[in-house]
Amino acid sequence: MNNITKLFSVMMIFSAANGLAAEIKLESSDFQSESENDPIKRLGESFENSEIDVSISITHLYQVNVHGGLSTSKHSGRHSGRYDAELSADLDKLLELENSRLFVHGWGGWPDTEGIGSDSVGSEWGINALSVGNRSMDIVEFFYEGTFMDESITLNIGKLDFTGIFDTSKYADDECSQFLNASLVDDPAIPFPEQGLGIVAKWDITDSWYLMGGAADAQADSRTSGFDTAFSDEPYYFYALETGKSISLSSSKGDLPGTYRAGLWVDRQDKTGFAAAKTTSEDIGFYISCDQMLIKENEDREDSQGIGGFFRYGWADSEYNSVTNFFSFGVQAAGLIDTRDEDILGIGYSRGFFSDQADNTYIRDYESVMEGYYNFQLSPSFVLSPNLQYVSNAGGEAVSDAFIMGLRMQLIY
Repeated sequence: MNNITKLFSVMMIFSAANGLAAEIKLESSDFQSESENDPIKRLGESFENSEIDVSISITHLYQVNVHGGLSTSKHSGRHSGRYDAELSADLDKLLELENSRLFVHGWGGWPDTEGIGSDSVGSEWGINALSVGNRSMDIVEFFYEGTFMDESITLNIGKLDFTGIFDTSKYADDECSQFLNASLVDDPAIPFPEQGLGIVAKWDITDSWYLMGGAADAQADSRTSGFDTAFSDEPYYFYALETGKSISLSSSKGDLPGTYRAGLWVDRQDKTGFAAAKTTSEDIGFYISCDQMLIKENEDREDSQGIGGFFRYGWADSEYNSVTNFFSFGVQAAGLIDTRDEDILGIGYSRGFFSDQADNTYIRDYESVMEGYYNFQLSPSFVLSPNLQYVSNAGGEAVSDAFIMGLRMQLIY
């Protein structure tokens, strides 16, 4: 079965499910006069009140390296794509578990290669963060979320994606709708594990200040359930601790919200240093990050039009990590053109410094990236995004700077 067939199969299944739900809702309204014991009516009411939200998105990307890097002529990986399906179920209404929900996220993609980053550009970070290879459907998140103690404590347990929980950003965190370069989606100085089994607890100390900590399987493989590594004879875990403060700056157009974070991480996998005599099972690093709205277009509190900025910094031990210092920053402008309120412009820059103890691996001291994109919101369900990237010192090698052009198309169902 080819990828297109798989894709349409997934869409047909969800379409059928939505149609069935709508049909049952209709039947329940048509038979209001029937007995309360009518099973069809009760089933219809259960769908209607269950608070199950389903969303599907399909993202296709065409990228080509037009200058520098390793090659401008290779065609492998120029076309790539991913489809995502998400389900969120309110367990309070389904199972009477108060303040609880179940979240499931699956994805698949094409082709077998992960974009043009390795063959044409040679980037250390990856210029196409949305590529997941040739996969039919992997369940990458499957977790329970519950709130306790007057909703001041939030607990997530199950298969988690730590990159979507720690060191997040309002303006640089989603490769399907924001930046494509992996260094402008996450901090490469943090050795986040793949999606796997874990637990995270968040304490909202006040309305604007939180403390969050978690542990995850450091050997996780996002394509598996995770039980074979999380509970193996030699399990290793990744730990993270983060605190954050939300603030609101005043302006003539209203409040300008922002969030400032600081975090620590510990990777307990056995690691051998670049000097082979050294080993550790307590690799430690830290990070800081923030996102802040800078300019608001109007006084409507629900309107997100305006300009926001973000910043990230991460540090890791140069003895055990290839990237020892990293920073990124950028801006996002929403509704920049008067008649295009839903359009978004993003511009970002990142630079990661390679370990000075890895001279045998890297010739250059750093790799830097400049990226810009513009989201044309052509309809509520279709977005077209031209994308440009300029990569210097790709992979720390002595290659000429690369210039990459791309076009991303996203269909949201």
